[in-house]
Amino acid sequence: MSRWRYFFQRVLLSIPVLFLVMTMLFVILRMGPLDPVAAMLGPEASGAAAAQIRENMGLNEPLWQQYIDFMVGLITFDLGQSWVIQRGRSVTSMIRIYAPRTIWLGFWAILLPLFIGIPLGFYAGLNSNSWGDYIASFSGIVWLAMPNFWLAIMFLAVLRRTQGGGFLGFDWYTLGPDIRSIIGTPPLDFIGFEQLLPVPSGFFFDGGTLAVAIKVILPAALVLGSASMATELRIGRTAMLETINSNYVETAKAKGLSNRVIIWKHVFRNALIPLVPIITNEAFLLLGGSVIVEVLFGINGLGRLYFISLTQGDLPLAGALVYIFTIITISMNIIQDLLYTILDPRVGYDQ
Repeated sequence: MSRWRYFFQRVLLSIPVLFLVMTMLFVILRMGPLDPVAAMLGPEASGAAAAQIRENMGLNEPLWQQYIDFMVGLITFDLGQSWVIQRGRSVTSMIRIYAPRTIWLGFWAILLPLFIGIPLGFYAGLNSNSWGDYIASFSGIVWLAMPNFWLAIMFLAVLRRTQGGGFLGFDWYTLGPDIRSIIGTPPLDFIGFEQLLPVPSGFFFDGGTLAVAIKVILPAALVLGSASMATELRIGRTAMLETINSNYVETAKAKGLSNRVIIWKHVFRNALIPLVPIITNEAFLLLGGSVIVEVLFGINGLGRLYFISLTQGDLPLAGALVYIFTIITISMNIIQDLLYTILDPRVGYDQ
């Protein structure tokens, strides 16, 4: 089987997975313990008002008809309306407003571990049993042992004590761009289109607002990406050690190639292969971890919206967010298979 045939087979296999998740969502929303009418009118809902809402929502239709309508709605991205949090507002419009904040958080939570964890892991592998290796490995173990919620509280406690010049010798509030609070939603209007005419006439970019957006999101991104950073460090060190001790590297040394050529041409690419699932699996951790981190740091993103929708019984909104998270997870799996197909020529030969 060719590599690309293997890849397209993996893409096709994701379709039944998506349908299975959609079916489970329907079962949870329609047959679970939460009553959608009670979520709108309260736990004592009854009478004509409750009956009218059930009729308008199609809850009196046969179950198979509700299932078909539900599946068609998800496939066509007609995700319905919020019942409780912003009653009557379309879920799609809410996701359009909240998603950029979570994307901004996730972007930095992935970028920081990539540029800190992997280089440190490769450095430790290339300089094994040195003081640098010991310090990096010990730091990775300690960093991995700290749970997100505890690390977030420690970050907030330490940064707040720097106001006015604390024991760390700097004031986080005035270091770089000034901020009034270390929690809150970062401003993302640093780039956009000018609307002097009915159609966009140009775009603008505000570097000061971008700096504030980075500073506000930086502590939350470090907390969210902390586990990934430590994992990439440990896996990167192990992968580098295994690769530099391989036979083909010894052969390259025997041919007289320089260390720089051996590392960049033969070692670096092969050492990246074990890191592919680690990096793509970060998306799964970020989706789950963003709920806690966004709540603690007061970021109005999809994670905090999902938390509120669950606690207030807004079932269409919670179900739509789970559906979006599932699509993101499946997409990351496809990207992972694509990277494997490109990096590892052995993919597909054993299938």
